Amino acid sequence: SYFGEQTLEKNYNTPREQAIYPSLAGKRVVVTGGGSGIGAGIVEAFARQGALVTFLDIAEKDSRALAASLAALPAPPAFVPCDLTDLPKVAQTFEIIGPVDILINNAGLQQDAPFQEMSLQQWERVISVNLTGQFLCAREAAREFLRRGVVPEVSRAAGKIICMSSVHEVIPWAGHVNYAASKGGIMQLMKSMAQELAPQKIRVNSIAPGAIQTPINRAAWGTPEALAALLKLIPDGRIGEPDDIARAAVWLASDQSDYITGATIFVDGGMTLYPGFATGG
Repeated sequence: SYFGEQTLEKNYNTPREQAIYPSLAGKRVVVTGGGSGIGAGIVEAFARQGALVTFLDIAEKDSRALAASLAALPAPPAFVPCDLTDLPKVAQTFEIIGPVDILINNAGLQQDAPFQEMSLQQWERVISVNLTGQFLCAREAAREFLRRGVVPEVSRAAGKIICMSSVHEVIPWAGHVNYAASKGGIMQLMKSMAQELAPQKIRVNSIAPGAIQTPINRAAWGTPEALAALLKLIPDGRIGEPDDIARAAVWLASDQSDYITGATIFVDGGMTLYPGFATGG
């Protein structure tokens, strides 16, 4: 699968905090790449807040397992298969879903290679999914928000878009130039959308995860030696979990963060503090 930037092991029974954001109850939320990893954590967190969640993914097995595991919730999430690089399919999917209040642009992938060996196909695939996919979904959501406008009894905003970025929107990453370029592009896509759409009361922000413990990066934490090396990059002294990202997304989508737009929230345990310089370099 390439939707769902992380590929979380199939354990969706982790206790989550109870609903504490009343402004999310009944809100219609779309999560891309929601079938696994960070996306799955976001789907569950919003569903437990009482939001009406639809999540998109192409990994049907993982997605149906997630939907089945959450079927007993008062507002169980719904899964819709969708390839976010297919423009007609994206437009058709949003038409089927209907009105949307919140979009979580989470889908993404990695296809790594040394720069001089990276193929055009690897470059284009990552840019297409990570960056163009976010553009296509955000455009569909923004059109809906602009059509509807602010409905005060629903929210102070006409709509909210959260883009999933990465610490690599600011930290270069050798061997991953396509991925880092896509995340730098997401930063400017988000800020430019936020600037343009703020007068219409549409809030656009990003979350930038650091190292999150999922199988896609198991090599970085799967042994004591690898984990020890990774933790040298994280001042907080621990690797993150999908819940760390999900809680930030819930808050950022709620009306409690109503005055925030055009911001990247780094959820990284301090990785962007460049810990190698903690002792003066």
